[in-house]
Order: sequence, then structure tokens, then C-alpha cells
Amino acid sequence: MAPFFVLFLLASSLTQGYAQFQPKNEAFISLLITQNGLDFVKELLVNKAISSLVSLRLPNIEKTAKIPVVGNVYMVLSNITIYHIDVPSSHVKPGETGISIIASGVTCNLSMNWYYSYSTWLVPVKISDRGRAEVQVEGMEVGLTLGLENQEGSLKLKLKDCGSNVKDISIKLDGGASWLYQGIVDAFEDKIGSTVENAIAKKLTKGISSLDSYLKSLPREVPVDDHASMNVTFVNDVLFSDSSVGFETNGLFIERKISLPILDLDHKNSKLPILCTNSSKMLGITLDEAVFNSATALYYDAKFMHWIVDQIPDQSLLNTAGWRFIVPQLYKKYPNHDMNLNVSLSSPPVVEISNQKAGATIFADMAIDVLEEDEVIPVACISLVIQGTGLVKIKGNNLVGSIRLNDFQMSLKWSNIGNLRVYLIQDVLSFPTAASCVDAY
Repeated sequence: MAPFFVLFLLASSLTQGYAQFQPKNEAFISLLITQNGLDFVKELLVNKAISSLVSLRLPNIEKTAKIPVVGNVYMVLSNITIYHIDVPSSHVKPGETGISIIASGVTCNLSMNWYYSYSTWLVPVKISDRGRAEVQVEGMEVGLTLGLENQEGSLKLKLKDCGSNVKDISIKLDGGASWLYQGIVDAFEDKIGSTVENAIAKKLTKGISSLDSYLKSLPREVPVDDHASMNVTFVNDVLFSDSSVGFETNGLFIERKISLPILDLDHKNSKLPILCTNSSKMLGITLDEAVFNSATALYYDAKFMHWIVDQIPDQSLLNTAGWRFIVPQLYKKYPNHDMNLNVSLSSPPVVEISNQKAGATIFADMAIDVLEEDEVIPVACISLVIQGTGLVKIKGNNLVGSIRLNDFQMSLKWSNIGNLRVYLIQDVLSFPTAASCVDAY
């Protein structure tokens, strides 16, 4: 019975610790995104930016240029579309006030239609032609600087600077007169480059604005179950260093608002779009023991720490016959009667966190109830003091933990069947649990 019952109580306390009231504007969970984590996020943003720019239609470009021998020629580039972008190199660098992202050696391929028309005094009729062209913008460098700050409990993302620079442009024409190539290069090379730069800057600005809106929409309370939520309001300023970005949230458990829907966290059939192949030291999370303690404060006040135990692995121990040699007066007064164990915490448990471990001391009352037809008869109550530790670690893609029973003490609180030899009962319950340990995934 002990591994089932005692470790059940211990697990409940380690996942729901008790705490006094803690201010909502203090931080109890800290998150640190390291350089590896920033690189991973950067790759996500770069891939998102590439997908948003591909198939982007740029505005038409038109110009009248003077071509030797030909004269003034009206030229138009239309249906200008980016159909491929390659980013061979990019890096992210946090600073004192923000984050810089720079992509180098960017190649951008465009397709477009060209059209020209002109007339001369030698040929009074209008001459025109049209065709297709392929343009490759090479050696482009794109950079942006982002500011991130706490704005009334939510993250505010600001685009501080954004720019790009085109190094070289090559144009391939399909059809047209021999003079047309050089004419388009001379007339439109700078214009094509600036149009691409402006389009990328505009698209990135829009993307950052959308990301900022997403950050603002993040809930400040995350429902855990029907009764509890976690306060994930950001507190204090965002912490920047030359290799990391840090955040702090309140992190305490609070009573859930009825209007908040419970999040569906069952994603067994979902497929992640991007797999993290090297998750080493990407993210660090620190939890104050107040986080665990706030959970029990909530559940204890809501009177959820009360259990009726009527099924255990060794079911014979829930019958008076199983105790006839240990508590003979119980069997004598109620022979072969089924029993329940009515367990409630007599005071809130306290969780204390040390190096990589969490410990808890539980004070509980276990009332022994005898079932006689439709009547439940309390016959005795035993006070319990349970001490244990828990360990949480990351194993592969899973968060795993273990719970170990360190000490288990019992004392008689009251009895309607005479004096009980509690030391015998404790020996029965404690002997198989001296080194009890249970793993959880």
C-alpha cells in the first residue's frame, strides 16, 4: 500500500507546493535564450522572410532614356516578380539595447516583362517591341536592428533600423534589338536595385509589425485546468548581453478565470515544420520554489487536497481481515469489513528547492473508515509526516522526473477502538518504502 499511497501524496505536494501570498509584479520564472537559441530563432525568421518575399510583385518601373542613334525611348518594366532568394550567410548579435540580424551575400532572382517604344524624324511611325527578362541581384546585404521591451506586462517589438544594399545586377533579355540591353542596364540598373531594396525593407517592416502584434496577443494567464492558471505576465526589463537575451515572468499559479479556455496541448499527431537538431544550451529556465508553492496554496484553499482511497494494489489491506494480527480489536469489532482511507492534508505542504532537487514535507491525517452496509464508520485517525524529494531532468525530447520517499512517520491522533500499536502499523507501511522511487514522464 505504501508505494501507492505515500508516493501519491508526495507527488501531489511536489507538483503543487504551498506559499504565502506573493506580489504579482515580482518575477519567479526566468528564461534565458542563449546564442544558440538566438541562432535557431534567427533561422526561423530568415526562412519566414524568404517565404514571404518569394512571389512578391514589385511596382512597375518606367523611364524615358536617350539612346544614341535611336533617340528618346520610352521603356517600361512590368510584372516584376521575385521568384527565388538565396541567403548563404546570416548571423544574429544581441547588444545592450536590442538585437541585430544581418544577412550577407544574398542573391535575388526576378522575372519581368519589358516594353519600349520610340519614333524618329527618319521614321515617322511609332516603333515598339516587348519581351521577357531575367534579373539576378547579387551580393546583397540585408540588416535590421530590433528593440524588445516590456510594455505593461507584454513584450513590445520595435524595428529600430532596416536597410539593404545591392552590390551587382545582371540582366538577361529575351528578344529585342541589340541596343536594348545596354539601354535597359543604363536606364534601370539603379532603379531595379532600389526597388528591390525598398520592397524588401517594406516587407520586413510589415513582418516585424505582425510579429509584434503576435507578441502583444500572447495571454497573460495560461489555463492549467478547470481551477488554476499560471500568471505569465512579463515583469522587469528585458535583459540583453553580448550573447543572450533574458526574460522574467511572474510564473505563479492563480485562480483561473472562467472565460479563459483551456489550451489543447495534445499534439501527438502534429508534425513540427522545423526540427531542432542541436538543442544543447539553447534555453535556460529558472523556477523559484514560490512557483511550486503557489500551486498548493491555490489547491489547498480550494479544498482539493482530500482523497478517499478505496483501491490499492494490495486490496486485502482494505479489509479488516488484513489487519487482524496488527490491530486485532479492529477485526474483532468489524470482522471481514471493507475499509476506506480518508486522507486530507492537515496543513499545507512546503516545497524547498536545493541543487537540482525539490523536497517536500507533508502533514496529513489518515482516517480509517469501516464500511458497514450503507454506513461509513470512522474508527481511528493517524497523523502522517512524509518527507521526500523529487528530481526533474530532460531526457531526449521528454521532461522526466522521479520521486523518492525519504522518511515516513505516524502517530495516533484519536481512536474509537482503543489504543493502537502505531509502531507496528508504521513498520508494515514503511518497510517496503525505505527506498521507494517512482519515475514519471
